[in-house]
Amino acid sequence: MGAFLVKRGLWLILIECVVISLAITFDPFYHVIVLQVIWATGIGMVVLGLLIWSKLPVGFIFLLGLCIVAGHNLLDYPEAARHQQVGFWWDLLHHGAFSKYTITGDHSILILYAIVPWMGIMLLGYCLGSWYRPSFDAKRRRSRLLWLGLSMTCLFVIIRLFNGYGDPHPWAMQRSPLISFLSFMNVTKYPPSLAYTCITLGPALVFLSLAEGIKNKITDFLTIFGRVPFFFYIIHFYVIHTLNVIIFFLSGYGIRDIGGPNTLIKFAPNQFSLSLGAVYVIWFFVILLMYPLCRRYNNYKNTNSHWWLRYL
Repeated sequence: MGAFLVKRGLWLILIECVVISLAITFDPFYHVIVLQVIWATGIGMVVLGLLIWSKLPVGFIFLLGLCIVAGHNLLDYPEAARHQQVGFWWDLLHHGAFSKYTITGDHSILILYAIVPWMGIMLLGYCLGSWYRPSFDAKRRRSRLLWLGLSMTCLFVIIRLFNGYGDPHPWAMQRSPLISFLSFMNVTKYPPSLAYTCITLGPALVFLSLAEGIKNKITDFLTIFGRVPFFFYIIHFYVIHTLNVIIFFLSGYGIRDIGGPNTLIKFAPNQFSLSLGAVYVIWFFVILLMYPLCRRYNNYKNTNSHWWLRYL
């Protein structure tokens, strides 16, 4: 398993740089390589694979992941002292909030997802996966998921009420209760703070506990996407950006508006935008369009045993 995770992690890094960067930018000359979620997942897989290959106990991996998730916000203080100007390696490992670095000439990389904080979450996820072994009692799993999710949600509330450690951006009372609540909930994703991790994964674990065993047409529909997440992730970027190009030309823009080498996303000039309602319509259309593709790919995976399917 360790060797497989290392190989798949390296594969994901390659896919991020070559396939997904192109899907995001639509720039065949790769003036900007975007390092985001698939890159961070790939690095995490390599590290996790090495830990498993080293035959380290699950308890050690759990403690390592917990220390990273709970403790990495200590690095916020030296970052703030340097006004977030921490340099390439620090950005790569921890900060990485849309940091751009030149590789050569007009080619650069954009770091969206830093390695260490996401790796901590991934290590904990690997340990939690032991609750889904066939030998693990389902009732016990649901109980653990529920209490863990509720505990993480409560921890988020405590962290934000103290308004100190756990997120680099403190909240503040605003001109109305609603806006104050939004300030309270406005936590940091890049990189994922302890508060962000608690309020996203906590309710998700509660949902997993309550939703387990429910089976109907809605769950059948959603399960298809859950069975082929990597396939969906890659293809949906190309579908969305292709629709963007169509709308771009239908809106009256021309070749000169596509964008030059320093433009991150092609076919997206500053004045080009859609209403929120239109975005929701496109989102719904893309989900419907992707469903038969994902279903066919899922059926193909279930009826074939090619080695390369394990990497997709």
